[in-house]
Amino acid sequence: MLETMTYFGRLKGLDKHAARSWSLEYLERVGLADKAATRLDKLSGGQQQKVQLGVTIMNTPELLILDEPTKGFDPVNRRLLMDIIDDQRKAGATVVMVTHQMEEVERLCDRVILLKDGRSHAYGTVEQVQERFGGTTYAVIHTGVIPASAHYTVVSDVEIGSGRRVAELAPAPEAGEATVLAELVGAGVPVTGFTTQRTSLEEIFLRVYGTDSLHDQTGTEMAGVGA
Repeated sequence: MLETMTYFGRLKGLDKHAARSWSLEYLERVGLADKAATRLDKLSGGQQQKVQLGVTIMNTPELLILDEPTKGFDPVNRRLLMDIIDDQRKAGATVVMVTHQMEEVERLCDRVILLKDGRSHAYGTVEQVQERFGGTTYAVIHTGVIPASAHYTVVSDVEIGSGRRVAELAPAPEAGEATVLAELVGAGVPVTGFTTQRTSLEEIFLRVYGTDSLHDQTGTEMAGVGA
C-alpha cells in the first residue's frame, strides 16, 4: 500500500522521499500505519477508500470532486474523513461533493444543489435553501396553552414532561422574534425557553426525495460545494 501511494505521489509531481513521507503521515492519521506494507487488494473496502482519498489529496489539489466519500463508514471514521476534507477546504480547495449525509453538507458546504431525476429542485447557500423550504421557525418551551394568533402558526406542540411542552411556531412574514415573544407573554403563556431555528437539511431532503431514496438512489442526489 505504501509503495502504491508513493508511486501515485511521483505521478503527481512529488519526489520519492516527499511522496513516501506524506503517505506515511497520512496512513498514521487514518489508522493504517500498521498496514503500510499490506497489498491494497488485501484491505477492506473502507480501508481502500481511505487510501483513495489520500491519493486524491496528496498533491494539495485546487479542485476535489468526491462521490459519497464517507459512505459505509462508522461515525468515528466519518468524522475523521470529514476533518480531512475540511482541511482541504480551509486550505483553499474547491470541493464538489455528492452525498446523502446532511450533516456533511451543513458542516462542509457553502452552496448546495438538490438534484432529482436530473433536475435541480433548489440551489444556493445552505441558508437560502432552508429559507425556500420553510425558513425560520421558533422553538418555544412553555407550560399551558398557546393561543391562536395572526402573528404565528403553531406547527407542533409536544409535551416533554413535568407539564412542560415544546412548540414549533412558524411566524407570519412581518412577525419577528420580539413580536412573537411579546404576543405569547401578553397572552399569559409561561415561556421558559425561546430559540430561533431553521428547517433542517434532513427535513428538506425528505420533502424533495420522499420515499424514492429508500428504493433507488441513482436519481436522488444532494451535491455540495465548499470553497
